[in-house]
Amino acid sequence: MGFTRFVQNGRVCLVNYGPDAGKLVTIVDVVDQNRCVVYGPTSGVARQMIGYKRLSLTDLKIAIGRGARKGSVEKAWTEFDVEGKWAATGWGKKQAARKAKASSNDFERFKTMVAKKKINEAARKATA
Repeated sequence: MGFTRFVQNGRVCLVNYGPDAGKLVTIVDVVDQNRCVVYGPTSGVARQMIGYKRLSLTDLKIAIGRGARKGSVEKAWTEFDVEGKWAATGWGKKQAARKAKASSNDFERFKTMVAKKKINEAARKATA
């Protein structure tokens, strides 16, 4: 079985380490076998060189050329609706759920605990 995600211009990636961890970027230019130039138009990631070990490749790819400028990347990003397509993927949903759980307050955690108790009680009654 072959690879489907390649390091290429326009590939949308998730930064997995560093100050921009958890943000979406796109590869603008491939520098060498260890680094590339990335830019995140909506996530606030400045155009910078970053190592491949700090990136997780996604299935999303926008149509841009090598070394595309800021404006053309932003235009292609909005045309492709990267944010919407990312939110529709399982990976994006899981990331959003983790963020929601981490930012929940005490009452919201209490409500989820009560809901879990009801579900488990119903499951015990159904199996008994």
